[in-house]
Amino acid sequence: VQGVDVWLNNPRRPLEASGTSGQKVVLNGGLNCSILDGWWAEAFDGSNGFAIGEGRTHVNQEIQDDRDGLNLMKVLKEEVIPLYYDRNYDDLPLEWIARMKNGIRTLGWRFNADRMVMDYAEKMYLPAAGGLSSQIKGDSSL
Repeated sequence: VQGVDVWLNNPRRPLEASGTSGQKVVLNGGLNCSILDGWWAEAFDGSNGFAIGEGRTHVNQEIQDDRDGLNLMKVLKEEVIPLYYDRNYDDLPLEWIARMKNGIRTLGWRFNADRMVMDYAEKMYLPAAGGLSSQIKGDSSL
C-alpha cells in the first residue's frame, strides 16, 4: 500500500471482505475511492476520500455493474483526477493534501488493529495464561 495516491476498490455489493487494504492505505496518506460497502460505507464522510455511487444496489447484477462502472468514471473524471492535478505554484496539490490529512485524522484512529489486539488479549491470551498457570498448580480444569 505504501506509495499509493489513491486506492481503487470496486467489489460487488455486498461482497466486500474486511476492507483492511483500504484501512491501511489511509495510514500511508493515500485516499480511498470505493464502492459504499463494508467499512467504507461507515467511514466515508465526503471529505476523507471518494465514493463510487451512492450506495444503492439494484437486484439485477448486470445493471448494477453498468451503474457502478458509470459512477466510477464519473467520480474519476469529476473529482479524483481534477483534484489530483490541481496544483499550486510549487506544484503541490493542496486540496488533495488537505483530503489526505482529513483521511488520516478521521479514519486512522478508528480503523486500526487496536481492537483486534485487545480482543485477542482479553479473550484468548489472558484466559490462556490463566489456564496455563492453573495447570502448573495441578488444577487441570479450565
